[in-house]
Amino acid sequence: MIVGHREDLLEGAIRCLYEKGYARTTARDIVAASGTNLGSIGYHYGSTEALLNTALNKAVEEWGATLAVAITATAADHLTGLDRFEAYWAAVLATLDEHRQLLMATFDAVLQMDRDPALKTMLTDGMRDARTLWAAVLQGIDAAAEAAAAYQVGSIYQALLSGVVAQWLIDPASAPSARDLAEGLRRIAADITVHKGH
Repeated sequence: MIVGHREDLLEGAIRCLYEKGYARTTARDIVAASGTNLGSIGYHYGSTEALLNTALNKAVEEWGATLAVAITATAADHLTGLDRFEAYWAAVLATLDEHRQLLMATFDAVLQMDRDPALKTMLTDGMRDARTLWAAVLQGIDAAAEAAAAYQVGSIYQALLSGVVAQWLIDPASAPSARDLAEGLRRIAADITVHKGH
């Protein structure tokens, strides 16, 4: 087996995730996209499922890195409060169209996870990492120093991201904008403040 086949298979599998999604990608699709052969999958990854899981993990990590770069490139450091929140979400939403098929593939994977313990573990670990990332990038919280705060804040951002992505995949035209999210948060915070004072 050629050593380069491992990387070729991984890149081919990522292309398939973008083109066909997680559930509809076959071993033959990956072989065609990678220019390798069926035997290479078993040799390098053990199974098609293991290869797809590795590809999904890498693709989601790459999207996460894209999000982090987009967010830090917003020049929002001079902004505060809801203005900063809105700028961050505008940067996040701007990445969705390019990664639509990958986002669909992650929902595919969630539906398959009960049949694949390795996939469920990967998704679980990825969600934990995402919480830590959002807490650090969006709020400057160091999970090593403030584990509870990172978990709590990161969970809110991850819930927002998952929910907004789901709404956007279903109907991009009516999905919330960054301004909608900021205004919604302002209204919720105002209501909480009013009721807290009573």
